[in-house]
Amino acid sequence: MKVRRKKRPGRWRKLDNAAQAFPAATGKKDSRVFRFYCMLREEIDRDRLQAALDGTLEKYPLFRSVLRKGVFWFYMEPRDLAANVKEEDRPPCSRIYVPDQKRLLFEVSYYKNRINLEVFHGLTDGTGAMEFLKELVQNYLILTYPDRSFPEPDGGADLTESDYEEDSFSQYYTGRKSRGEKARRAFQLTGERLEQSEMEITEMILSASEVHKRAREHGVSVTAYLAAVFLYSIYEEMPKSGLKKPASLMIPVNLRSFFPSGSMTNFWSWIETAYDFREDTTLENVLAQMKKEFAKDALREEISGRMNDLVRLEKNIFLRAVPLEIKNLFLLAGTTLGGRSVTAVYSNIGRIQMPPEYEGYIERFGFFASTDKMQMCSSSYGDTLVLGLTSKIIDPNICRNFIRILESEGITCRVEENDFPGYHEEPSRTALTGLKIFSFTCTSAVVICWMLNYILSFGTWWAGYVTAGVFCTWLLVMVGYRKRKNPLKNGMWQLVIVSVGAVLWDVFTGWKGWSVDYVFPLASIVNTLSMVIIAAAGKMETAEYLFYLVQAGACGLIPFILLLAGVAVLPYPSVICSGLSLLFLIGLVLFKWKDFIRELQKKFRV
Repeated sequence: MKVRRKKRPGRWRKLDNAAQAFPAATGKKDSRVFRFYCMLREEIDRDRLQAALDGTLEKYPLFRSVLRKGVFWFYMEPRDLAANVKEEDRPPCSRIYVPDQKRLLFEVSYYKNRINLEVFHGLTDGTGAMEFLKELVQNYLILTYPDRSFPEPDGGADLTESDYEEDSFSQYYTGRKSRGEKARRAFQLTGERLEQSEMEITEMILSASEVHKRAREHGVSVTAYLAAVFLYSIYEEMPKSGLKKPASLMIPVNLRSFFPSGSMTNFWSWIETAYDFREDTTLENVLAQMKKEFAKDALREEISGRMNDLVRLEKNIFLRAVPLEIKNLFLLAGTTLGGRSVTAVYSNIGRIQMPPEYEGYIERFGFFASTDKMQMCSSSYGDTLVLGLTSKIIDPNICRNFIRILESEGITCRVEENDFPGYHEEPSRTALTGLKIFSFTCTSAVVICWMLNYILSFGTWWAGYVTAGVFCTWLLVMVGYRKRKNPLKNGMWQLVIVSVGAVLWDVFTGWKGWSVDYVFPLASIVNTLSMVIIAAAGKMETAEYLFYLVQAGACGLIPFILLLAGVAVLPYPSVICSGLSLLFLIGLVLFKWKDFIRELQKKFRV
């Protein structure tokens, strides 16, 4: 596939509609990361894989994006960061996106003869990731066997960088409202929840031809067939009290199958297939229901309506003006509440096709994802169909049921032994342990002071001042730790805490005005100066520091406003601070005008 590239420095794009909730919902419980891998028939050479990755990024530069926060929306922005191949050493689907941390949203690793591509779902969907992996494999084999011919994996049309970054949701938005019924609360799997690093991963190898044959005999598609078997496996573990609610699967759907698009960004929707089980339910009953729900016309109407509903929310003028931090709360709540209508997730990437020239070098492809409950992923290459079942719930029975049902249907199923370095390894918690010790030490100091205060000098309550001082120290340290990945944002937080803390001390100790006469002006000057030093020493790009420097300069004008209002009395610190801040802001505008306007457009895009 040929790509016509145009260099557009500083290009940025809004986050895709389907990805809006991922930054808000990701965390320690669910990383929102999925893994595609390609198993070759020989061990991987790191240097060649690195060269192949560099070449792949030339074709798909949107993978060099980082996720940034605006005032109203998240957005993606290109960054000249190194994408380094490494040998696999972490649990699969470990966290990639960390707020305030400047890093790429994908990782490429290798182990023995396996190439892993792990992607944060906010960057792209399964189709985009698979296209990237296919290109990576092609480049690797070309470097490994320079005397042999490896044609393009898809032989697609001539696409531009803009085609790859197209917002297909807006492109195909019609404005029509969906007529779907309100989703019912579904049966929820119960049991002890595992941590992200302990997520259970079970891979099953099946014959694709056997599965296709059995699905055709039942008159359904492979996706509908496996979904029915998955639902029935869950049903066999449902208690009688749980039969009052339906079991439901959320099934992501590639919208490119319905709307022509070459976009490599997220372009997917989903359907929810539910079944009300009874004690006399058979697998044939579930298959008949899946056949109805997977009918092409019904499927198109449901996903088209859902797509329009989501885009309509994004385009709502009132919702667009809501600050991002508030949006995140609603997005997180919506994700949580929406999960109540889903029992588990099933994602089928379908048949992965490569030209015949690759058959002697590729053993199989595989696919699985992080989840907060249970998820099954499937993909096939040649006659090998791989099912990846991931679960945060300690219950092997559903997987056992699934295998038993397939075998009773005449389908051979082999469970692959997990071979993941770092699997089930606990991440280092040294820093977290240090914070707990610090918090306990602060709490102990406060308790001991109150004990001594009560015993030795009852009635003076000097321990209150100690408590306030210890709390201020604890708060500064904790915020500094939480915001450590972004030192400039950390500086703004520390300025706010120091200023507010000083004012409160001043108020509760008998107002003298020292907080606004001395502390605030001095803290503003120190904060601005430290930001300039950090930005210069860290060789930060303009987009990384400009917005924070503007914030720091604007804060430096507040002392003069307080002086004019009569709150501050001593003129020298306030005038010096505000005068320097004004010159600083004027300098930023004069020397960084284009960057300044571009940052405003990005940060305040409504």
